[in-house]
Amino acid sequence: MSDTETLSLSEIETLAFDALVAAGTSPENATPLAKATAMTEADGVASHGLAYIPIYAEHVQCGKVDGTATPVLSQPKPSVVTVDAGTGFAHSAIDMGFEALIPAAKEQGVAVLAINNSYNCGVLGVHTQRLAQAGLMGIGFTNAPASIAPTGGAKPVVGTNPFSIAAPGANGQAEVLIDQSASTIAKSEVMKHSREGKPVPEGWVLDVNGNPTTDPDEGLKGSMVPSGGYKGLGVALMVEMMAAAMSGATLGKDASPFSGTKGGPPKTGQFFIAIDPTATSGGAFATQLAALTDAVRGQDGVRVPGDGRGGKRVAAAQNGVDVNSATLAKIRALLPSA
Repeated sequence: MSDTETLSLSEIETLAFDALVAAGTSPENATPLAKATAMTEADGVASHGLAYIPIYAEHVQCGKVDGTATPVLSQPKPSVVTVDAGTGFAHSAIDMGFEALIPAAKEQGVAVLAINNSYNCGVLGVHTQRLAQAGLMGIGFTNAPASIAPTGGAKPVVGTNPFSIAAPGANGQAEVLIDQSASTIAKSEVMKHSREGKPVPEGWVLDVNGNPTTDPDEGLKGSMVPSGGYKGLGVALMVEMMAAAMSGATLGKDASPFSGTKGGPPKTGQFFIAIDPTATSGGAFATQLAALTDAVRGQDGVRVPGDGRGGKRVAAAQNGVDVNSATLAKIRALLPSA
């Protein structure tokens, strides 16, 4: 058997949908998650794509996430949208929230969406990218179970806690897409190395005593290394305040893990800010953004954040995506006909 198999984006979406439904997820909840999975694979972020489907399925079956949850939306103020995810998938709550957030931002100039009682939202940039495609500056935060210890400490207090900023471009796509976690590397990459029995590069993780290690299993027991030391910790704290404190979600230090079956629903949160650039820039936004990105791209071998994903997205739409055969075997084993 080949190490990889090429699938079209449509085939990836269908496979993810069928596996999620087979595991007990409602079609309404499986649809946005399957679409996001295909987008993630198209962007070249394989660690967060189809590789997560068996984990999602396991978590539906063990009750860590409610695959049949119905999110509940409220709008306490004209520019404030909140969604209680009901311990279900974040993607359904985000979809529902965006339906109110986008028109509110265009009407008010700026609007926010706070989501609580939620679950792993996958690649955060997939969601902020959608806000940029709607012509808005999209800023997103999502907190995660604690895996980063404070600088000088050894006990994790905050999660890898990514943030993302997507700026709208003239072509209806994100002209800039910043999507980064507070750790040196995403925790899912360490988990991937652990599954494959491979050591991680030094500087990714610390053991339970706070010492550097290249053993992914020891790192998963210990702590992720914050990007840039105390600066990375500051980013993690910022995201924790926005995604958890501002939404009323569970703090990372109290949330159950996204990996394994231990504990109940993590009940973490997401927070999005959508801004209409025409309301703040006096019509100068597009020109200023173009001048900024041109100054970056004008240097040999330099790319604007998001350019790499954008190129992969175009190639994936034309040629499909090479998916790990072992991952596909795990997913296909979930299907009724397997």
